[in-house]
Parts: sequence; structure tokens; C-alpha cells
Amino acid sequence: MTARRVAILHYSGPPGIGGVEATIAAHARLLLADGRRVRIVAGGGAAPDPAVEMVVDPLLGSRQPRVEAANAELARGAVTDAFRGLVAEIEEILAAALAGCDVAIVHNVHTLHKNLALTAALAGLHAAGRAPRLLAWAHDFAWCDPLYLPELHAGWPWSLLREPWPGVRYVAVSADRRDQLADLLGIAPGAIAVVPPGVDLDRLLKLEPATSAIVREYNLLAADPLLVLPARITRRKNIELGLRIVAALRGVRPAPLLVVTGPPGPHNPTNVAYLDLLRALRAEVQAPAIFLHETFRDAAGAPAPITDPMIADWFGLADALLFPSRAEGFGMPLIEAAARGVPVFCADIPPFREIAGDHAHYFGLDEPPTAIARRLAGALAADRRLAWRREVRRHSTWDAIYRRSIRPLLAGGSNV
Repeated sequence: MTARRVAILHYSGPPGIGGVEATIAAHARLLLADGRRVRIVAGGGAAPDPAVEMVVDPLLGSRQPRVEAANAELARGAVTDAFRGLVAEIEEILAAALAGCDVAIVHNVHTLHKNLALTAALAGLHAAGRAPRLLAWAHDFAWCDPLYLPELHAGWPWSLLREPWPGVRYVAVSADRRDQLADLLGIAPGAIAVVPPGVDLDRLLKLEPATSAIVREYNLLAADPLLVLPARITRRKNIELGLRIVAALRGVRPAPLLVVTGPPGPHNPTNVAYLDLLRALRAEVQAPAIFLHETFRDAAGAPAPITDPMIADWFGLADALLFPSRAEGFGMPLIEAAARGVPVFCADIPPFREIAGDHAHYFGLDEPPTAIARRLAGALAADRRLAWRREVRRHSTWDAIYRRSIRPLLAGGSNV
């Protein structure tokens, strides 16, 4: 049965500066969004979201004085009564902290020696059947780090870090880490899942909430390429050529999409008729295109204005600027695209040549759309940075990783 109540266990919780703490915060947000109850169990930290339950006890961390004293004794190879007492105390803390949870995502405790009393306590709970199902999320391995080897010794509790725990599903953050862990534990690499960290595009690109909602509603991260045409809907913008180009792109790129950001221009009443013409053309040529004027609505269902920060979002998201204007006094979108490192494909008119020189990709206004589309596709395919960015957006966002890898692990786990 799918786990509805998930604990996340580590020495420290967010908002720490480390990659593990960032991963914990991301996992918590994803789990909440998937309708699960989340409890972070750690030696310190704060809830990354008000809906996350926090259980904090310094004895679960690595810097509590009794833990540090135990670590010092263990580094000398001494397993003392004080250590055994600490293990028993932490075992009861963990039992209460993990009570009611279906699964626990445990970061590094199975493989690192920062608090071996915590490792031993968790092992005792697990062996006694008092722990939830465990997912051992392995980032670092004490037994594989030359800096740590002088602090490790034969026997218990150090053996807990290099022996597989029965019934535990191991997870590594990369294929390289998976292979190291498989060799360390003496198990098949296929028994270890690989789930890398992801990127939160909303936070990284500082997207407006309204932009994020549009991106998700229309699955825009799957577009290949995603083209932006930031202009009001007026005839001199020649948007019909943009529609024909993106329609032709369907034959040479996997999933092209054109986003037209502006509403009909306010100063000419015929612009509304022009929008109707564009809608009809879009249907006729089957152009994959979105007019934000149609899709972005206020609470009453009326078209809502696209703000300047939202326009900036589209430059951050787009694979290229497509700007087929017949006439312009200047052409500010070219400058804005250049400032964001976005390739520019534009009409070959004097103002654009003056602005962009040899830095833009130009097309003639009388060129066949199919020829323009082939040239555009070729230029994008040759740009390895754009190709990698599309791969990251398609496969390496936290949302994609959660759907592909984390949710199936929560549904069940293969025993080692």
C-alpha cells in the first residue's frame, strides 16, 4: 500500500546549507503536494512548510555534547557503557518520533558515522519490528572515505555502516554512488535505486506564481522548442508568420510550442479581428501556439494583464525568441533576449540588423515558413547548452524525479 505518512530522518533538518538538508526540504514539499503527511525527525532545524511536523531532539544530531563524547570514544575503538546507554535512550526517542509513520526516508544514517548511537538505535528498532519501512538514502559512505577510515574499527557498531540491513531499500544519489555502495555492502547494483537530487525551477528562475501555474497547466516544460513572441497582437507584428513557422517545426522538432504574450493592441479596433484571424489560422495549420490573452484569466474569468515580471519569466523559460515583425522602430525584445542569453530568430529588417548585428538568426519575410523552421531547428540542435537545458527541464526537476522515482519507492520496496 502507498505510504501516506512519511518520516524523513537525518542528523539535521532544513534550512541547513548542505545538499542533504536542501534535499529534505524538497522532498517535504513534494510529499505534501502529493497529499501525504510529512514529519521531519532531526537533531535540529525548522519546518520548511507549516504543514510539516517537526520532531527535533539534539541527541539525534552530530554535535550534542554526549554524542560528541561517544564519537570520540568510538574513534579510539572503545564501545562503552555510556555509548550503550545512549543507544537505548535514542532508541526510545526514535520509537516515539517514528510512531504512526508508514515509511521513513533516512539520509546517511545507514552509511555515515556522524552519530553511531543513532545508527545503532535505528538498527535495533528495525530488527525488533518497531520501525516503519526504511528507505536508506545514501549520499556519503564512511568506509569509502580515507579521511574517516582511522575512526572506524572492526565489529559493532561500525559494521552497521558496511553490512546490508535486511528488508531495507537502499537508494543512492548517483550511479557512481550506487556502484560504490553495492561494492561496500556486497549486493547487486540492481538492488539499489538511483534517485538524484533535482532542481526547483520556480525557485531557481524566481518565477511568478501565475507563470508557474500556466507552465504546469499546459505542461510547457515538455515543449521542444519553447518559443516566445513577446508582443501585442497587432498586424505589424506579423504573428501569422510565427504561427506558420511553428506549424512547420512540427515536422522537424519533437514538440514545438509558441507562446504569444500580449493582448490585442488597444489603439486599433481592428486588432480584435486580427486575433480572430490568428485563431482561425492556428486551427487551419495546426500550429502549437498559446495566446496568453486567452489562457491567463482573473478570478472573474476575464483576461488578466501580463505583468513585466511575468514577461521576464518567459525570457528565462524560452529556448528562443521568435520575432517576425514586418516593421519596428526599434525592437526591445531582442535586447531583453540577449540579456538573458536567449537565441534570437527575427525578421531581416533594418532596425533588427542595427540592434543585433551578426548575433541574431535572420529570415526574410518572403521566405517559406518550412525553410525558416528547418534553419531554426538546425541552429537549436547545434547549441549543446540548449539541448542540455531541455534535458534538465524534462528529466531533472524535482517534480519529474518525484513522479519517476520517489513515488514508486514509497509504494513499496524490494528487500535486499
